[in-house]
Amino acid sequence: MKLKICGMKYPENMIEVASVAPDYMGFIFYEKSSRYFTGTIPQLPSSIKKVGVFVKASDTEIIQKINYYRLDAVQLHGDETPMFCKALRHQLKRTFPLKTIEIIKVFSVGNTFNFDQLMPFQDHCDYFLFDTKGKLPGGNGETFNWQLLEHYTFTKPYFLSGGIGLENIEALEKFKNKAISKYCYAIDVNSKFEIEPGLKDKEKLQQLKNTL
Repeated sequence: MKLKICGMKYPENMIEVASVAPDYMGFIFYEKSSRYFTGTIPQLPSSIKKVGVFVKASDTEIIQKINYYRLDAVQLHGDETPMFCKALRHQLKRTFPLKTIEIIKVFSVGNTFNFDQLMPFQDHCDYFLFDTKGKLPGGNGETFNWQLLEHYTFTKPYFLSGGIGLENIEALEKFKNKAISKYCYAIDVNSKFEIEPGLKDKEKLQQLKNTL
């Protein structure tokens, strides 16, 4: 199972966290977030994919950020429609013909969730990401009921997100041994591994990485 560490903010901390060897590192381009990123990304190992996290951003803004930060993936955390995702994919292919930019579409899960709504997005994104529904678009620090994924009938790989911390390691082990984890491509962590918003605790992240 791969690891995505989201909400990175400080260059020196990025270098520290890179030593944990995550598969993805996320940068939030949403001004209302306490982890809003405007700085410089240092040279990172090529094995780490850089993800830009956007909330209701225009395709123009997304492409500008991909160009400037040399992003490898786009995470759509707003109410983007299937048509927006389709148009964005076509534009990415035209703008970056020699590079595949992955599209991750986020869905917020509450006490219940209708997985049928995923159908129109299937052909226009590379991954789904399931996060916990809360006051903020992300980083709420709460998990949702993973058993709801019993109703996931698609084969599209997905990221599991929402308040995952060291206290969830045992639950993650159980989850990995269940059929519902078959298409879980990666886990996405953020607030539970922070010293302060945007500043990650390398030691805690290493503990998590050792269990994956």
